Amino acid sequence: MVELMDVVGVVADADYTLHLQFENGEKRIFDMLPYMEKKPFVQLKGPLFTKAFVDYGTVCWPGNIDIAPETLYDRSRPADRGGIADHGEPRPYPEAPGV
Repeated sequence: MVELMDVVGVVADADYTLHLQFENGEKRIFDMLPYMEKKPFVQLKGPLFTKAFVDYGTVCWPGNIDIAPETLYDRSRPADRGGIADHGEPRPYPEAPGV
């Protein structure tokens, strides 16, 4: 059985690419474009996509939208050069209002 790895960081680009960091330190890139016409992800078109954050070990968006961490890992590719570090600071958790 393959061990399930949690996502610990994400940066979402406007081109519907997720730059991911997993708990083992591995950095990977996931293309969300093929999912953007499917429910529930169609709701993320536009600037909302870039509001991705990590919660409970996977990528989430406002509106209770998420994607399974095993999907993110299995269907992503290794980041060639720097990956997440080259795309800003990953967001592990959403900021609480008023903080």
